[in-house]
Amino acid sequence: MGALLTPTRIAKGQRVIENLVERLKPWSWLWPPMAFMAGLSSFFLVDRQQWLGAALALGLLFAWALLLSEGVITRWLSHRGHPTPPRGVTTFIAQMIHQETLFFTLPFVLVTTVWNSGQTLFAILVAGMALLSIIDPLYFKVAERWRSLYFVFHALCVFLVLLVTLPIMVHLTTGQSLLLALGITVLVALPSFWHLLKQHSLKRWCAFFALTLVLAYGAWLGRIWVPPASLWMTSSALSPAFDVEQRLPQGSMRLTPQAIKENGLYVYTAIRAPRGLSETITHAWHHNGELMDIVELNINGGREQGYRAWSHKQNFPEDPSGQWRIDIMTGTGQRLGLIRFSVSDNSEQASLITGEISPSGLSGLNLRRFVPGRPNDDEARPDN
Repeated sequence: MGALLTPTRIAKGQRVIENLVERLKPWSWLWPPMAFMAGLSSFFLVDRQQWLGAALALGLLFAWALLLSEGVITRWLSHRGHPTPPRGVTTFIAQMIHQETLFFTLPFVLVTTVWNSGQTLFAILVAGMALLSIIDPLYFKVAERWRSLYFVFHALCVFLVLLVTLPIMVHLTTGQSLLLALGITVLVALPSFWHLLKQHSLKRWCAFFALTLVLAYGAWLGRIWVPPASLWMTSSALSPAFDVEQRLPQGSMRLTPQAIKENGLYVYTAIRAPRGLSETITHAWHHNGELMDIVELNINGGREQGYRAWSHKQNFPEDPSGQWRIDIMTGTGQRLGLIRFSVSDNSEQASLITGEISPSGLSGLNLRRFVPGRPNDDEARPDN
C-alpha cells in the first residue's frame, strides 16, 4: 500500500483533482438545478419507477460518504508526510455535495409541508440553506471563518438526506427515520462544540455531555415542526353519509349539535407514501383546543391517489358546539395536515359539509379506536 501511495503519485493525483475542480467551477451553476430536478423526479416517480428514487438516493449517500471521510483521509495523509488536498478544493467539493443534498431534498420538504403550521419555518430554513449554498462569497466565508456554524450547517444537511432517503431505500417508517436522523445529526453537530474540551477537565467533559443531551432533547421536541418528507396528504372530506362500495363520501349537512348527534360524522382521508412503506397515522380530535379522541390508522404505500380510509364518529360530547380540529399526525408527532370545522346552533356560524373530496387531504388505514374511559362506539373502515 505504501509503495502504491508514493508522494509523487499522491501529488500527481492531487494536481489532477485540482485541474478538474478548476474546469468544473465555470459550470457549477448547473449543479443546483440538476439536483433539484433529480429530487423532483425522485419524489413524483418513486411509486412508478421506484428504482429511480433508490438509485438517486444511493448516489447521494455515496457522495456523503466521501464528504464524511474527507477529514479522515486528510489526517491519514498528513500523518504520513504526504501532501493534503488544498482547503479551497475540499470546500468546493463540500459545497457541491451540500448543494446536491439541499436541492435534492427541497422538493420533498416543500410538497409535504403543512403551510399553516410551524413546519413553514422549517421549510423556510431549508430554502434559506439552499440559497446560502449557491452564494459563493457567503458560503466560503461561513466555511472559513465560522467553523461552528459550518458544522451545524453540515449536520442539518445530514439530517435532511437521512430523513428523505431512509424511507425510500430501506423502507424505514417516518418515525424510525426521524429518530435515526436526529441521533446521527446530533453526533455530527458535536464537533461544533469540541472547543469545550480544549482544557481536559471534568467540568468541561460534564458540560460537553450535558450539551449533547440538551441537543438531543431539543431536536426531539422540534420534531413536530419537521414535515414527514416521505408522506403527504392527497385528499380529504367530511360527510354525513358514505358509499362503502364506491368508497365515496356522500350527502351534505349543516353542522349543528342535533345534526351531528343524529348522523355522526364521516371523515374520509387519503395519504400517499412510497411503495413498500407501512406507517401508523393518527387522527387527533380537538374540541375548543382540548384533545378529545385519538384514532390510530395503519397505511401502506404505493397507491398513486393515496391510501384511502374513512371513519364514522358518533361519540360526541353532551354539548359539541364550538371549534373542532382534526390533526393528522404520524406516530411520532409530525403533522400531515388538519381539518377544521365549527358546530353551532346558529346556521350562519355552523360549517356546511358537502362530502366533496378536497385535494391535499388526509390519511388512511386499518383503524383502531382508542378512547380511554369511553365506549368504543366509532366505526372505522380501511381501503383494501
